[in-house]
Amino acid sequence: MSEKLRIIGLEEHVVLPVLLDAWKRAGVQPHRYGDDHPVTRRLSDVGDRRLADMDDQGVDVAVLSLASPGVQNLAAADAVSVARAANDALAELVAAHPLRFQAFACIPTSAPEAAAAELERAITRLGFRGAMLYGRTGDKLADAAEFDDLYATAERLRVPLHFHPQAPVRAVHEAYYSGLPDGVGPMLATAGLGWYYDLGVQYLRMIFSGVFDRHPGLQVIAGHWGEVVLFYLDHVGVMQGMAGLRRPLADYFRQNFWVAGSGTVSERYLRWTAEVVGTGRMLYSTDYPYTFGTRPGGFPYLDTSGGVARSFLENAPFTDEEKVAIGSGNWERLTGHLAADHGRHR
Repeated sequence: MSEKLRIIGLEEHVVLPVLLDAWKRAGVQPHRYGDDHPVTRRLSDVGDRRLADMDDQGVDVAVLSLASPGVQNLAAADAVSVARAANDALAELVAAHPLRFQAFACIPTSAPEAAAAELERAITRLGFRGAMLYGRTGDKLADAAEFDDLYATAERLRVPLHFHPQAPVRAVHEAYYSGLPDGVGPMLATAGLGWYYDLGVQYLRMIFSGVFDRHPGLQVIAGHWGEVVLFYLDHVGVMQGMAGLRRPLADYFRQNFWVAGSGTVSERYLRWTAEVVGTGRMLYSTDYPYTFGTRPGGFPYLDTSGGVARSFLENAPFTDEEKVAIGSGNWERLTGHLAADHGRHR
């Protein structure tokens, strides 16, 4: 390419003190790393180390979001107050490095009316580009009727909702992932496979239950190359008549979903995603810091350090125009109006 490719990463996680305190009070176990683990340290770093790591990866802008499960496993009262405090803190981080950081809002979905209000505040007053959600809220799945106001607000504001997985419920974990050796079960239940099935099924539930028919303008960002679903659309599509869908199943993914790879640098998945939804519906993400540096076992498809985040896209089997679109152009097309609106109303 004659000009440097601009890369905006959309799944770049942070953990803030207010969130850690809330998780501790509620007994939430968000990740399995020790306090002194490099991943844990990087989650909490929002300054020089993170900027240096972005430079190392080749990422120009990081859209910051809270690590899973955000505030969605907190009681309603705590979720509302922690979400507001976390969003205020994220806004301060963006203000400190406006050319390098953007942010997804944290949303207290356990309090649905407050959730819609906090999304509106984060977009119109704090200048965020959308929100990060985490599938389930307690035992409520993403298609639950009480989230309709939140989805209606996102549709009205024209903001995307990026969904991120969380671990399957205990009964599923025990039924499918228990009894395996040497920690294989917990890993298989989460980053190995379980996360993606858990969220992918919720995407299908949202479609089949009519969320996108009621909110045809709602835009959802799916990470991890579509959370398994894209690979089985032909199978699942036979049920569209049973569900009374207004459109073919694949059309929902081509009109309501945007797909990113979450740091899985697999050209096979990249090509498949482009075939299914098209490069005009693809975004970029690195899943920082979980894919930064050598992963357990040295698995190369989950390491974006050493310039790999950039070289993976630069070497992709697409035209220069398509690479620009995936790296940043599609994101600006999806959310650029929000920056302009915020600038006019500041």
